[in-house]
Amino acid sequence: MLRAALEVLAESGLAGFNMESIARKAGAGKATVYRHWASPSTLLVDAMDAQFRPFPAVSTGDVRADLVSLLSTLTSLLNDSPFPGLMAAFIDAVERDPALGGLHAELTSRRRQPMLDLLAEAVRRHDIVADADPELVVDLLTGPFFYRRFIAHRSIPPGMAAAVVDQVLVSLRPNASDKPPRRPPRQAAERP
Repeated sequence: MLRAALEVLAESGLAGFNMESIARKAGAGKATVYRHWASPSTLLVDAMDAQFRPFPAVSTGDVRADLVSLLSTLTSLLNDSPFPGLMAAFIDAVERDPALGGLHAELTSRRRQPMLDLLAEAVRRHDIVADADPELVVDLLTGPFFYRRFIAHRSIPPGMAAAVVDQVLVSLRPNASDKPPRRPPRQAAERP
């Protein structure tokens, strides 16, 4: 039933996402679907939750390597799966159905938890500053990937996970300089 729900969403978008279409796709009766889910919204949340589980927790003791690992997994999900199309439809559904907002927030919270745990551990080890706002740090780390995929409609290049982690960690390391890192000057393009 959950797989059928995601197939209907992928094929028909939110406009065609209803219990009748889902039941037909699953080869079940509409009453069977309603026995398990009170609304298409609750079925949608359960389907997204079942299909896209939180990333496994990583904890090697190397905050950079662990963050790169999590963001590399996110990159794979955003580049090589049906997730982007389904997520776009899910976000659209949340915007149109306020009742989905709380369910979406809960789902998102569970997906952010492995990274929040990793950051809390890094603070305990004094690998990053104690006064860092972990929610903001997760936004800073993950935001570029969602922006690139959903707003710019571009694939995520190899190495982006490491580049984003390195940029964010610069400001989180204990005894980090107050100044941003200096970039080497660009060389003027050679003229023919």
